[in-house]
Amino acid sequence: MRLITVLLLLLLVSVGSSAASSRWRKRVHEPCKRLVFYFHDVLYNGHNSKNATSAIVGAPSWGNTTILAGQSHFGDLVVFDDPITMDNNFHSPPVGRAQGFYLYDKKDIFTAWLGFSFVFNSTQHKGSINFAGADPLMNKTRDISVIGGTGDFFMTRGVATLTTDAFEGEVYFRLCVDIKLYECW
Repeated sequence: MRLITVLLLLLLVSVGSSAASSRWRKRVHEPCKRLVFYFHDVLYNGHNSKNATSAIVGAPSWGNTTILAGQSHFGDLVVFDDPITMDNNFHSPPVGRAQGFYLYDKKDIFTAWLGFSFVFNSTQHKGSINFAGADPLMNKTRDISVIGGTGDFFMTRGVATLTTDAFEGEVYFRLCVDIKLYECW
């Protein structure tokens, strides 16, 4: 009798856990929210202080704070406070700010590491979405992690796909950020 009871319990636990895992698999493939924004970065170059939204705050000994170092910019640390827009027009009204930093972390390959937040205070969105991850800049699209948020995005998680939408030398770039949230509260 005990053996039958134990077998029934094991059967119930395995059925329950497989049902839970199938719900999880379904949820992973369907984002609970999807958002697309553009952020515009204008790097200070010693002459554009009126329009600059980012600045080199750390440079290797062979670099300086107005020109990115060498071919892969290895060792440069840039802090930014960039406008976020709903379209790719730099002059569109901003819906928030992208605030954070990127650092060029590979000596031989053009790549960076990003840590930033989208900070919203508009009629459409309030709060922030936080991002972190490697950004292999030479790839057409790159995924970084959505690691949390506040306000309308409280404790959210997901993936943001970055695409370089435009760039002008080393002074301006625009990223399209396609955000897919898989945990929404």
